[in-house]
Amino acid sequence: MPGDRAALHSSPARGRGPAPAHTRSYPIRTCVGCRTRERADVLLRVVAENGRLVPDPRRRLPGRGAWLHPSTGCLDRAERRSAFARALRIRTKPDVTAIRRWLQEPCDPPGSGNLSGPSSEESKVDQS
Repeated sequence: MPGDRAALHSSPARGRGPAPAHTRSYPIRTCVGCRTRERADVLLRVVAENGRLVPDPRRRLPGRGAWLHPSTGCLDRAERRSAFARALRIRTKPDVTAIRRWLQEPCDPPGSGNLSGPSSEESKVDQS
């Protein structure tokens, strides 16, 4: 019957059940030190510039990046395994001094809202 056929191709009823909650998806990256998969906003991006590793907390520097937990333990493991050279596709062992200094200075971890890295005395404003 022609009336039955129209019922098979009708649009689904609206308003059935609760609407699915929209959850924000985050990219997943792997720490080069411990090889643990983690959300990118928890990890520190590191890039190579002229044979030196540079922290990229804002994730804006050009070039290939490697991801690292903001801890000296993961940095030590990555350095010991030559993971930065492999991840960044460079031939020489990079200098990790800037990364080590950035990790040891007091700062907010990546993903906490403060993307400026370690705090400095020059950025403090006198309120008096």
